[in-house]
Amino acid sequence: MPSSLVWIVTIAYLAALLLEVTRIYFRSQLRGAALVGLVMGGLATHTLLIGYRWVGLGRDPFSSNFDWCLSVAWALAGVYLYLTLYHPQNPIGIFTLPLVLLLMLAAATVASQEPFAQSQEARILATMHGLSLLLGTVVVFLGLATGVMYLVLAFWMRRKHRPPRLLRLPSLEWLQRMTQRCLLLALVCLSLGFVTGLVLSQLRHGYINWADRVVWTTTLLMVWLAAVAVFILLYRPARQGRKVAYLTLASFLFLLVALVAVFSTPGHIGGQGAGERPGSPSRVGMAMPGESLPEGSLR
Repeated sequence: MPSSLVWIVTIAYLAALLLEVTRIYFRSQLRGAALVGLVMGGLATHTLLIGYRWVGLGRDPFSSNFDWCLSVAWALAGVYLYLTLYHPQNPIGIFTLPLVLLLMLAAATVASQEPFAQSQEARILATMHGLSLLLGTVVVFLGLATGVMYLVLAFWMRRKHRPPRLLRLPSLEWLQRMTQRCLLLALVCLSLGFVTGLVLSQLRHGYINWADRVVWTTTLLMVWLAAVAVFILLYRPARQGRKVAYLTLASFLFLLVALVAVFSTPGHIGGQGAGERPGSPSRVGMAMPGESLPEGSLR
């Protein structure tokens, strides 16, 4: 049932995206109500799925890459619903719903549901780590959507082309302000996730492996975001025009590289620890059925 719910939610979001695309071609008084109904229905089912895994299975939203993808998609869909109700005439879903669908498809196809090992001592820290990364990812994705909208609208205005008659985007000023705020907020959230991740690595393994591809890709992401923040704060022209949008697109690419590294590396979100055989006991306190943990190991 849970797997089928993932596809039901995905189909609801896909149908909403198709309705958003029809804004370009014709007007409809019923479309707005149908669009909100689809998203609310998909979001309600999405919430039930996360609640079932959290309460019924005891899986928190950060216990595996499957749950993490579901949580990020849920948060992004919630932001989209709010923006749709706040800006009912703007086709924001054309730019945000594809990102939601990307996360849902990742959860349905490639994301592992195997929980990663976690000791009681590190549970609070791990929750902070997962929550900050979730919020940072949502903010980067939202910044990507607003940045793309800014570039599309700026392209039309620069070429002196009129936008499609039925495609109304928010103003350049609003999009620029949102994109800039997303960049700075992403730095705060992802920095907290990065620091707590390093501390967790130290607690679990007793060292930080800087050669690990997850560590160095996330370090590269943090260096980039810090440089962007300094650039925006100190160089006034960077706060205006297309520069902010391009910086947001580049930040999304850096984040995407880091996420690919996380999802493809065993032992970071789900799967076995690096260097372990599938099915072997984890180094951080898990045992196979019928086996007991060594005395003094973390539980």
